[in-house]
Formats: sequence, structure tokens, C-alpha cells
Amino acid sequence: MEKEQIELYEKARKRIKQKKRLYYHFIVFLIGSAFLIVLNIIFNVGSEKFGDWFKYAVAGWLLIWIFHFINVFITNKFFGKEWEQVETEKLINKHKKKIDKLEKKLIKTGIISPNKTEAANPEKKNLKREVTIIAALGKHRELGKNNQLIWHLPNDLKRFKRVTSGHDVIMGRKTYESLKGPLPSRTNIIITRNKDYKAPLCVVVNSLEEALNQSGDPNPYILGGAQIYAEAIQIADKLDLTLVDASFEADAFFPEINSKIWKETKREDHKADENHDFNYSFVEYKKK
Repeated sequence: MEKEQIELYEKARKRIKQKKRLYYHFIVFLIGSAFLIVLNIIFNVGSEKFGDWFKYAVAGWLLIWIFHFINVFITNKFFGKEWEQVETEKLINKHKKKIDKLEKKLIKTGIISPNKTEAANPEKKNLKREVTIIAALGKHRELGKNNQLIWHLPNDLKRFKRVTSGHDVIMGRKTYESLKGPLPSRTNIIITRNKDYKAPLCVVVNSLEEALNQSGDPNPYILGGAQIYAEAIQIADKLDLTLVDASFEADAFFPEINSKIWKETKREDHKADENHDFNYSFVEYKKK
């Protein structure tokens, strides 16, 4: 189910709940009104002795139900989420126009320079994108076997979550299917040749180039698998690698890191312990 379908489903479910509450309200109103009428007929609750308070109670209750009815069927229809979005966009655009007008005036009078306005508004200039490959590999560039990791390093998993959270993550279909679902707090972009492939809450594309075009993140991360890594290493700017100091039986391998192209810029070594069976290092490479 695509994102748009999920939004339509949630909207429909919300409307059903609203209508259900309205119908319950109406049923309770009818029962309550009938109860008050019976009290009036049998016990003369509405007589001069007791006053006409019950009539006012029924009228007030009816007004509340009418308000509820209008809110469900009229107000939400014309002043719902779509209306809020449109009005918000109008206000944002109006505010941007005022800012642009003020900036032009300040530049014209020499109070600020054009360079300063660009620095204050980085979205107005083309920021350089830094594409990062993130991976964990063994001594012989092993990545995994049968579409699964071949080691368990808790600190690596924690670091992976911390580093990639809030970013776009790009991966092949097999890598995505090895997960339990979309990675939370990240925009998941899946590459597959299957043009009919669907993945909940994910963006599905058919090439690495399309994935990068779809990404609005200045620092997207490439998660694999081996084929995607082999293609991405040609255009990536940075490698964020976990190097596991051991050899493993594997059927997927990371591409060779050419020392003429890549320069190690950072390293953090860790020893094996009770939670980690192997020595490992967090290593960063940048393109020369």
C-alpha cells in the first residue's frame, strides 16, 4: 500500500469514527429526551411546581447535537486538513515574498550584501550533496550470506541507527526485504527493476540515479546490497565503514576500495568484549 493510499485509508477511518460518535450522540439524545418526556407525563416534572427546566435541557441538548452534526458533515468538509494545508501554504508564500522584498531593499540600500543573504538562506543556493555509503564488512570485504549479516555487533547497530536517523536511506530490494520493515525516522528509498513492486511507507524507484533524484536529503546514505554498492562507489563522496577483524564465509562482497581514489580520514578501533566476538573499527574514507 503506497503512502497516498494509506493517507486515504486513515482519512476514511477518521470520518467513520466521527460519524459513529455522531450517531451514538443522536441515539442518546433520543433516549434522554424520551426519558424526560416520560418524567413530565408521569411525575409532572415539567409542571409549574418544578418549572420548565427539562424543556430547556432538551433544547440545549438538541443545539449541541446540531453543532456536532454541522462539525462532522459541513465544517470538516470545507475546513478540513486540505483547507489547513492550502491556507498554511498561502501564509508561507506570503511571508517568503515579504522576506524577499525586505532583502532586496536591504541589499539596495547597502545594509547587507548578497553573499550574506545566501549564507542565511542556504536553500536559495545549490548546496553540494554528499552521498555516503555505509556498510559493515569482514577482512576480505565480506558483506553477508543468504541476504543476512554474518556477525552480531550491538555497537555497530546502535551507531548505524544514530548516524542514519533523519536521513534518506537508499537500498536494493533484497536488502529491504532482509529488514523487518521500513527503517523508522528515515525516508526509505528502494531500488528494484520490478516496476510493480510495492513497499509500505517507502519510495520505490528503478535505478540508483532515480533514487538520488527522488531524495531531497543533502546527505543520503546507501545501504546496499553488493550490486548497489558496486554502482554507488563510482559516484559516492564518502565511505562510512565498519571493518570487522575476522574472515567469514559469504556470498556477497563489498567492492574493492582503491587507495588512489579513497583516503582514510578517520578511524575508531574497538576490541572484542563480552558483547562483541570480534575486534572491529569504524573507519571513514573520503574521495581524494
